Amino acid sequence: MSIKVTRRESASKFLGLLVNKTVFFAAMSILIAIVGFTLLFEEKASYYYNLAQTAVSAHGGWMYTLAVNLFIVFCLYMAFGKFGSVRIGGSKAKPEFSLWAWFAMLFSAGIGNGLVLFSIADPVRDFLNPPRLAGENPALIAQEAINFSFLHHGIYGWAIYSVVGLALAYFTFNRKMPLTLRSIFYPVLGNRIYGWMGDVIDVMAVITTLFGLATTIGFGVGQINSGFTHVFGIPSSLFYQILIIVGVTLAATLSAFSGVNKGVQMLSKLNVRVASAIFILVVVLGPTTFIFKSYIQNLGSYLTNFIDMSTWTESLQGTNWQKTRTIMYWGWWISWSPFVGTFIARISKGRTIKEFILCVLILPALVTFLWFSAFGGTTMRDILLGDTAMIAAVNDNISTALYVFFDKFPLAMLLKVLGVVLICSFIITSADSGALVVDSITSGGKLKTPAFQRVIWAVAIGVIASVLMYGGGLNALQTVVTISGLPFAFMLVMMCASLYKGLNEDYEKTRRKEQLLEKESYRKNIIELINKERDKKNRERLEVDNTQNQDDHESTIKS
Repeated sequence: MSIKVTRRESASKFLGLLVNKTVFFAAMSILIAIVGFTLLFEEKASYYYNLAQTAVSAHGGWMYTLAVNLFIVFCLYMAFGKFGSVRIGGSKAKPEFSLWAWFAMLFSAGIGNGLVLFSIADPVRDFLNPPRLAGENPALIAQEAINFSFLHHGIYGWAIYSVVGLALAYFTFNRKMPLTLRSIFYPVLGNRIYGWMGDVIDVMAVITTLFGLATTIGFGVGQINSGFTHVFGIPSSLFYQILIIVGVTLAATLSAFSGVNKGVQMLSKLNVRVASAIFILVVVLGPTTFIFKSYIQNLGSYLTNFIDMSTWTESLQGTNWQKTRTIMYWGWWISWSPFVGTFIARISKGRTIKEFILCVLILPALVTFLWFSAFGGTTMRDILLGDTAMIAAVNDNISTALYVFFDKFPLAMLLKVLGVVLICSFIITSADSGALVVDSITSGGKLKTPAFQRVIWAVAIGVIASVLMYGGGLNALQTVVTISGLPFAFMLVMMCASLYKGLNEDYEKTRRKEQLLEKESYRKNIIELINKERDKKNRERLEVDNTQNQDDHESTIKS
């Protein structure tokens, strides 16, 4: 199923860069306008952003809930339906990266420092402000807090990434189209994707990617600064956070300059190794048996309550918990999907659709659940036993919660140092791979561009984060990122329809070709059988004639 689509070239050279000028300048203009508006009119910007977020949560929450459940069903159908054996890049395509390197990169790009930041903070916050069990047994509240953490950080986010990643990978490597979001809509929009419609899609992807990354970096540097405070005694302040952003940007720039095969792959493997080291130390030095027992129980409780939690919309309660927590996460995951999906697509050539879905949808979620059970589950156990240190830490500053958690263990200083390294590496990987993705989109889907282009976007991400940290606009931009998820949710639904249509078209063409080949083979076999039968009859007739001639000859001799 490798079909090439005729397309016009959208990228051109500009000041030594290879870019789609419309997408490049439109994205830059919108970027500057939003940052400027946020800084110059901070109070008004915050008011309007919050007003929009309230409207989205109140009236669009059910759309989010319906959409994310649709994505789960769609992904499972892709994996176990008739398209599961289709290989990205064609039947003869080979994976560019080993399974280990591939998983490390997609996991690092998709989960980021949220794994570290929220694995303790979210269960504690949901325990203190339970969604549905206020006044019930504290153990039941703690279990539901873990369940909702699994819901918010599990397969739903990865289903969103899978839709974008699979669709883009298929149209890029099987249809030979550009590595940009517009390519996914070809079966629906046709050649119109090369006009203004395609430009709008790509500009939206660039803007949400940049602000999503900048916002995440802004929150991440707070956790890094808290780590420096705990380890080296460096005070937590805006000055040091700006310095950290500069350092992260420099490292991301160097990595982006080296490309996917070197920088991103090396950092991704480092992420997984450091995270594994921290997890093993926590398991060995902490309540080992409890962690694995809780993992099994948490999985069972989550699966038991899965449908109930995933379709809960507060329709009878009249509360706002789901609107401010679950809907925020759905918007955030969707807003990150252009970046993570494009990056996963870039590294997934050679994988079958079934392999892609199972590895992208299931494995990261299982790893995340294990991590949350070790960190969040242990914290819930300590709280139920009367230890309120983690409650105080989360209420004071969620960025410090991880380091307060490590204080409970032997080798606490080593764990804190590894924690700082892990957060730095996660953020650098996100900024690095984000720069590669934005570069691909703004260059019209080129897989190879001048290295300096990637540097521009890596620096831009750092500058946005620094400016917003200085201007106090990070919370407002987090709201913008959440709001932008709703239009992307509709785009993701269209992506599902477009991918199915494209796959089905190619599948039917391939099936018809195979049927023609079977008919031709059948026809040849029939002809061969007829010829064999004819040859056999001719040989038999010849033998009879020879025998008759021989008898006649013998009779003549006797006469």
